[in-house]
Amino acid sequence: MQTSQYTFEYVYEFHKDRKRYFDFIHKTSRDYIIPFIEQHRSIDSDHHVLEIGCAEGGVLKAFTDRGMSSVGIELSEKRVELAQEFMNKEIENGLVQFFSKNIYDIDPDRDLEKKFDIILLKDVIEHIFHQEKFMEHLKGFLNPGGRVFFGFPPWQMPFGGHQQVCRNRLLSKLPYFHLLPRPIYKWILKVGGESENKIKEMLELKETGLSIERFEYMVKEAGYTVALNKHFLINPVYQYKFGLKERKQIGLIRHIPILRNFLTTGVYYLIERKI
Repeated sequence: MQTSQYTFEYVYEFHKDRKRYFDFIHKTSRDYIIPFIEQHRSIDSDHHVLEIGCAEGGVLKAFTDRGMSSVGIELSEKRVELAQEFMNKEIENGLVQFFSKNIYDIDPDRDLEKKFDIILLKDVIEHIFHQEKFMEHLKGFLNPGGRVFFGFPPWQMPFGGHQQVCRNRLLSKLPYFHLLPRPIYKWILKVGGESENKIKEMLELKETGLSIERFEYMVKEAGYTVALNKHFLINPVYQYKFGLKERKQIGLIRHIPILRNFLTTGVYYLIERKI
């Protein structure tokens, strides 16, 4: 079992400026993720929060701002170092801890002092290998009545291959080419001058990328129920990245499975275990 790692090779300036990107994600968490979760049930300051794939900690910042005890787990040691820098005060006040570790290497019954009321995966599930096994593994981290938030881009959406992280400026703005057959996709990335590590990362995502339907199927098969979901025509984070106002997916498109994956730039789901 494994998860893929992010790199630091980006074409957009806000991706290169990690503090600026941290602020984008913090605002998205504060203005959209927390209100989405609270549509189901309020969040209290005594809730324990875990984020898997926390990067620099921007999502967790919105939760520690409300006094919640939080833990961030991230594969990349460089990103953990930045998280510790950006959230130094929260660490000093005992509100958050960060660990560089593979989530599959953690036995929650053996390695954790407590379990969690809220687990967050923002733009992470689409990078995880063996996702069905991961959904089962996740149960061991939840308190009774705990909830899991997922936010991810459907694989078939215009930039579902995360090609916006390509160094080649044309490829970084070219929609849908990640849907081409693997050999052609790999050739385009190579001709475009992408590094071997970047090509490997992009091809891994081609294996792990999720459609809306497959995600919902995995949730059901693993014994969870969907408490809330919301599909976006314009992803909330685009407000901070590109100045585009968040827009909910059009009702007609949302109810046509074959079409909605191609025109939905992001989805939010809140799930909980069946009782």
